[in-house]
Amino acid sequence: MNFWKMNGAGNDFVLIDDMSRSIADARLPALARRLCSRRLSLGADGLMVLRPAERGGDFKMLFFNEDGSVGEMCGNGARCVCRYGAENGLAPPELQRVETGAGLVTGYPAGGNRWKVRLNDPTVVELSHPVELDGSVNECAYVELGHPGSPHAVMEMPGLRRLDPAALLPLAKALRFDPSFPRGANVTFYEQIGPERVFLRTYERGVEDFTWACGTGTGSTVLVLAMRGAVPGGADAEMRGGVLRVDVDFDGEAVRNLWLTGPTVVAARGALDEECLAGME
Repeated sequence: MNFWKMNGAGNDFVLIDDMSRSIADARLPALARRLCSRRLSLGADGLMVLRPAERGGDFKMLFFNEDGSVGEMCGNGARCVCRYGAENGLAPPELQRVETGAGLVTGYPAGGNRWKVRLNDPTVVELSHPVELDGSVNECAYVELGHPGSPHAVMEMPGLRRLDPAALLPLAKALRFDPSFPRGANVTFYEQIGPERVFLRTYERGVEDFTWACGTGTGSTVLVLAMRGAVPGGADAEMRGGVLRVDVDFDGEAVRNLWLTGPTVVAARGALDEECLAGME
C-alpha cells in the first residue's frame, strides 16, 4: 500500500490513493487509527483516502481523524490533496474539484508549494453563542462550513500567544463537548494582533488536542471577525505550524467566497510494510 505523508502549516496527514477502490470501507477507520499513531506507525492528525468522484468532481476525499472518526472536511488536508491531484494527473493542474463530506471544494495553485482552496459555504453562523461553564459565561461564536457542516466554536482569548496551551486544555475540552453544540465542536481561541493579523490555537475533534494548524478553524475564525467588521475582508493567521491566509468575499451581507491559502509540504512518499498493518482491528 503506497502513501504520501504531507502537511499544511504543520497540520499533517497520511494520504492513500485508492482510486481503484481496493480498500474495504469497513477497514478505513482502523487503518486511520493505525497509520496516525505517532509511535506505532507514520503518525498524523488524519488520514485522507482518495476515491473516484461520484457527484461531478474530479475525485473524492474521505477524511478520517486520528481516532478513526469521520471528518466532514479538512481545509489544510484539501490543500494537500489538491497538490497531490495536480502532480498525479487526477485533474488539470490549474483547477482541482474535490468532493468532500461537506460538499465540493475547489483548489488552485498559488505559487511554489502554496495552494488555495475555496472552503465550503457557511451554512450556520452564530456571531454570539454564549456557553455557560461552571457558572461563568464564555462568549463564543459558532460556525458550520458546508453541509453537513464542519462545526467550529470561536472564542477570543486576550494574551493567547503568552498562554501555555496546557492551561487552556480544560476549557477547550469543556467547550468541545458542550451540549449546546449538537455534534461537538472544534474549538479555536484567537487573539487579534494587528489590523489583518490574528494568532490562533485550535483544539480539534478526533485528535482531542491542539493541532499545529486547522484550516477550517482558521477560515471560521476570520469569517467571524470579517462579519463583525474587525478585519476588512481577510487576515493572516499565525499558528504553531506557520501562517495561513484567509480572504472573505461578500455580496452585500452574504458570503460569496471563503478562501484559504497556505503552504503544502511533501514529507515522504513510500510503501507501507505489512508488518505495520499486522493485527490491525
